[in-house]
Amino acid sequence: MNAVEIEQAISELAQQPFDAAEFPFAFLAAFGNKDTALRRLRAGNNNASDVPGGVLQRNNIHIAVCEAGAAGETLKVLRASPATTKAKAKFILATDGQTLEAEALAGEGETIACAYPDFPEHLGFFLPLAGISTIKEIKDNPIDVRATGRLNKLYVELLRENPDWATDERRADMNHFMARLIFCFFAEDTDIFKARGMFTQTVKEMGEPDGANTHEVLAEIFRAMNVKETERASAHPRLPNWASRFPYVNGGLFSGSTEVPRFTRMARTYLMHAGALNWREINPDIFGSMIQAVADDEERGALGMHYTSVPNILKVLNPLFLDELRTQLNEAGDNERKLLNLRRRMARIRVFDPACGSGNFLVIAYKQMRAIEAEINRRRGESHLGSKIPLTNFRGIELRDFPAEIARLALIIAEFQCDVLYRGQKDALADFLPLDSQNWIICGNALRLDWLNICPPTGRGVKVVADDLFGTPLDQTEIDFENEGGETYICGNPPYVGDKYQTKYQKDDLKTLAAKDVRAVDYIAGWFWKASEYIRHGGRFAFVSTNSICQGVQVPLIWPKIIAAEQAIFFGHKDFLWGNNAAKNAQVTCIIVGVARIGIKPKYIFDGEERKEVESISFYLTPGKNVIVEKANEPISDVAVMFGGNIPRDQGNLLLSPDEARDLAISHPTAAALLKPILGSNEFINGLERYCLWITDAQAPLAFSIPPIKARLDRIRQYRLHGSERGRAGLDTPYKFERTIIGNDHTIIIPSVSSERRAYLPCGLLPAEVRVSNLALALYDAPLWNMALIASRLHLVWIATVCGKLETRYRYSNTLGWNTFPVPFLTEQNKADLTRCAEAILLAREAHFPATIADLYDPDAMPDNLRHAHEKNDETLERIYIGRRFKNDTERLEKLFELYTKMTAEAAGNAPRKTGRGKK
Repeated sequence: MNAVEIEQAISELAQQPFDAAEFPFAFLAAFGNKDTALRRLRAGNNNASDVPGGVLQRNNIHIAVCEAGAAGETLKVLRASPATTKAKAKFILATDGQTLEAEALAGEGETIACAYPDFPEHLGFFLPLAGISTIKEIKDNPIDVRATGRLNKLYVELLRENPDWATDERRADMNHFMARLIFCFFAEDTDIFKARGMFTQTVKEMGEPDGANTHEVLAEIFRAMNVKETERASAHPRLPNWASRFPYVNGGLFSGSTEVPRFTRMARTYLMHAGALNWREINPDIFGSMIQAVADDEERGALGMHYTSVPNILKVLNPLFLDELRTQLNEAGDNERKLLNLRRRMARIRVFDPACGSGNFLVIAYKQMRAIEAEINRRRGESHLGSKIPLTNFRGIELRDFPAEIARLALIIAEFQCDVLYRGQKDALADFLPLDSQNWIICGNALRLDWLNICPPTGRGVKVVADDLFGTPLDQTEIDFENEGGETYICGNPPYVGDKYQTKYQKDDLKTLAAKDVRAVDYIAGWFWKASEYIRHGGRFAFVSTNSICQGVQVPLIWPKIIAAEQAIFFGHKDFLWGNNAAKNAQVTCIIVGVARIGIKPKYIFDGEERKEVESISFYLTPGKNVIVEKANEPISDVAVMFGGNIPRDQGNLLLSPDEARDLAISHPTAAALLKPILGSNEFINGLERYCLWITDAQAPLAFSIPPIKARLDRIRQYRLHGSERGRAGLDTPYKFERTIIGNDHTIIIPSVSSERRAYLPCGLLPAEVRVSNLALALYDAPLWNMALIASRLHLVWIATVCGKLETRYRYSNTLGWNTFPVPFLTEQNKADLTRCAEAILLAREAHFPATIADLYDPDAMPDNLRHAHEKNDETLERIYIGRRFKNDTERLEKLFELYTKMTAEAAGNAPRKTGRGKK
């Protein structure tokens, strides 16, 4: 269940007559517990409670229903209960149907106590019961989730009754109607309208209970807000008196058609329920992102989850420019001249989000700047002054029309709320209406539009004129100033679309921006390139991005254009999870990259809560100069050649489980000669068995004579004939893997993917009879000292930096990771020492047989002898590099990049070496 569904469920529960026996189970059901789990609790099978009237769900919550007036005492009993501790309950809850008290046992031990009907107001407190992590904004004020849920019900019901409004031709009309409603709900609760609740009350009084004329009532209200008070006497048709009470709003929000979809009784009820909320407390920081899911069929399943928390957005905005403004404020002290200069500077700052969605970044930037401005005014004794920071300085581009409308509306709401906070309700109301008709959020494809026209830097004016604030796509109002001496900061969270998932149109977007092949380039690269071109005229930019743009093959594809523009990274946030707040939903591993002209200082790398000032930042988000590591077809160092494993291209027909292999060998003993163990990454790390059919040309007649094997080979032939992506290749040899390579003596296996939690990359030594699948890599018959290199800390930090990652896990690449790994010249003694180190690692592992690689390299349970063997290996190798141990990973990378640069420069003019199985 998502947050909106949970809010609706607990709201319904709170409104029903209290049933003491049923409450614990109804409460758990509201948070997504399945009927089967609840049946077990009811039967007592899984209910370990030791409190009368208690229901205890392990690893979740201990609930008790009590006598009237005993909620507080019962909560103490639950807290002291041995069963609560034994079952590792995260929450305790007690209620008598009149009051409800609860406590979170983890963290800071947050508690709530409220009247029973009001417990849905504490939605954020309870959301972890559904596996959903929450943020402060929802805990403090769940109005955004509740409003989203009510609007969603209304939206769905209206489309059911008005299917034509769901068509592409009318979807924009429907979305525009929803934006009008949101404004009216907000305006009636903030005194923008003449009386509190005026909009909802008017609809209730003038509309029929069955909703038959609701659309007509709303149309008249909307029409009134588009007619100036001085022109209402001559309005045709005449406005009804009840509609004339509404103020003139315009700004494009109520211009144009006033047509409204038809309402049913249920739709009217949903409208009333939405209006009953206190919209004064709407938080435009997160509300916009939540509400945009209402108008998206594909996103509605995660309703209420699509927002970006304020702290995450500030990870972008603070180092981009807000920290600098706060520093200047602190340095100004009470100096009126310095404060005035800062205020004038801020009035000319433009914040531009070219993938703005519903405007989160712009809203938060605006609110943060207003807070700084308010402090300036307070110090200067001018708190009565209106803001000098215009909304039109906060520009955006959004592909979809509804989020673009919501972004404008969110900024309008943010401006009013800031005016109320810093100037007072009276002055805020005096300046609010009518709305400005300038259009500063553009609807269109950001990669096809001219950013210099949409958000002109110093000395350029906007030339295109629009009819209104909510006008046609790509139009905008002329803004009559050139922002002389101003600054522009580009920010945002552009879309992440990997190469394999891009549409033809998206690939064409990238091709228009790149002078070379755009295969393997993430779609977000287009925003980096456009922003880089823009800041040639001044400014800086910072985007949230997938970590892939600073890893692997994308670095040499994306960053040279930015180098050519004489720009560099001036701050970066290393890997962290950025996504919705549902723990069970997929999140994206992201980075934040800020880019400015070369020479800008200071430069910072952020890693979690740690901030480190550095001289320069590489494109891999490490301290150091800009070195770009490109794929190499063979090793740049004197090491063995690494190959990918064997590729079956068989739809699983050459692979067998242990049971299948055993059964085949028992029923057909001659088949045993055709079976070989095979390992990929998962099998090697977790100690799993798997087998394959390994058939030579000489063994083919035998294979075809065994019926179950022949059936498998026939299926492979058909696949390669009709369904294979490689066409008819291998059609005459269906018994063979597409790529076959084996060792004569031994094989060193390297998993292609492994956990980032491990202190070392897992690798191992296999006998020659074991095959390696294409889900791992291998060195065949290579000297054992090669394994010592792979198992080192030096190699791990190299792979972690230059190879792409799968989420946060290491993704090994032979062409990017092994072939580029810089190894200094090794003497025969060096090789002998490293061979002994590799042997010691293998012997340390063997001492713990049958522990798996996953067991042995668990960071919390790594055996001491194995850890010591690795440390000895690290010491031996690092002394070869610099004569001592490296102090830290930063020093390791600095040396590796230095050596890589030197080795590739020396080899640039040399002919390529011949490849081989290994180098002795």
